[in-house]
Amino acid sequence: MLGYIWFFLIITALIIGGVNGKIDAVVQSIVNSAQLAVEISISLIGVMAFWLGMMKLAENSGIITEISKLLKPITKRLFADVPPDHPAIGHIAMNFSANALGVTNAATPMGIKAMDELQKLNPDKKVATNAMCTFLAINTAGVQFIPASIIAILAAAGAKNPTVIIGPTFLSTLIALISAVTVVKILEKLPFFRQTASCHCEETQSVNEAIQKE
Repeated sequence: MLGYIWFFLIITALIIGGVNGKIDAVVQSIVNSAQLAVEISISLIGVMAFWLGMMKLAENSGIITEISKLLKPITKRLFADVPPDHPAIGHIAMNFSANALGVTNAATPMGIKAMDELQKLNPDKKVATNAMCTFLAINTAGVQFIPASIIAILAAAGAKNPTVIIGPTFLSTLIALISAVTVVKILEKLPFFRQTASCHCEETQSVNEAIQKE
C-alpha cells in the first residue's frame, strides 16, 4: 500500500509540475532529495552499528535476562496470559530497551521474535491474543528516552542543537504509550474483542509446566 501512495505522490507532483511549466524544478528536487537521502543513510551507519552491537552484546552477556527480571512486575501485569519466564518476555524487554534508546532498527527483529514466541501460546493462530495486541500497542507507541536515530539524522542534516528534541520526544512518546495501553486494556475487556480463553488457559498452563520441569 505504501508503494502505491508514494507512486501516486510522485506522479501527481510530475503532472502538476508539467502543467505549471515547472517540471525541471520537480525533477531537480527529486534528484537533490535522493542525494540527501543517501548522505544521511551513510552518516547513520556508525550510530546504528554501535547500538546494534550493544544490543547483541546485551543479548549474549545475559543482560537481557536481568532486564527481564527488572521489568517482571510490569510485564506480569501487562501480559498476564504469558508465563513470567517465557522467552517472549525477554524479547519484549529487549524490544522496549531498543525503542527507549531510539534504535528502532534494532527493536524490529526483537519485536518479530517476541511476536513469534507469543504466537506459540496462541490457541487460535488466526486471531491475535490480548498479549499480542498489548505488545503491538506498546511497540507502536515506542517510548523513547534517548532518540538516538533522530538525533543522528538531525546532526547529519546540520542541526545546531539536535539534542533539543529529547524532552519533547520523551513526553510525546510517553503520552502515546499510556494512551495505547489504556485503550488496549479497555478493549480487551469488551465481549466483542474477547477471545475464547478456555484452550488458551490450557496452553498457557502446559507451557508453564514445561518451563518448571526445565
